[in-house]
Amino acid sequence: MSDPKTLPYRPCAGIMLVNAEGKVFVGQRNDSPLEAWQMPQGGIDPGEDAEAAALRELGEETGVMPDKVELIAEAPGAFVYDLPPELLGKVWKGKWRGQTQRWFLYRFLGTDADIDIATEHEEFRAWRWSDPADLPRLIVPFKKALYQQVLAAFAPHLGATPPR
Repeated sequence: MSDPKTLPYRPCAGIMLVNAEGKVFVGQRNDSPLEAWQMPQGGIDPGEDAEAAALRELGEETGVMPDKVELIAEAPGAFVYDLPPELLGKVWKGKWRGQTQRWFLYRFLGTDADIDIATEHEEFRAWRWSDPADLPRLIVPFKKALYQQVLAAFAPHLGATPPR
């Protein structure tokens, strides 16, 4: 295997989707034997805008369409994480050492009936609304620091979701 320090980071976009009660959407990954919950996220295609990628991934992973969400904030800059050594060379066909992620906070304008995780490329086996403070505990350990950074970036907007 090549030196992981020479591998590039995979460009990625993520969405923190908040409902009217201030809870955050999390899905339980299909491809992990762990109790791994995460927010919708995925790769940015070459030439694709980060926010467009985030909205595309949201639709692909949750069935939620762009007309059911409203942008609240974009996190400043990118967040980076490295894969743990045991996953290097196994994830993403060994092409990446981790991800550099752009994050967007969206308000969910729909109802739970608008969420359908049984999509063409099903990524989640279950989903729920979670308290934002629980996110670092729910994510796989190697992404915990990243989730804490995302929470810190969006903290001024969380808990301030106006009632509808």
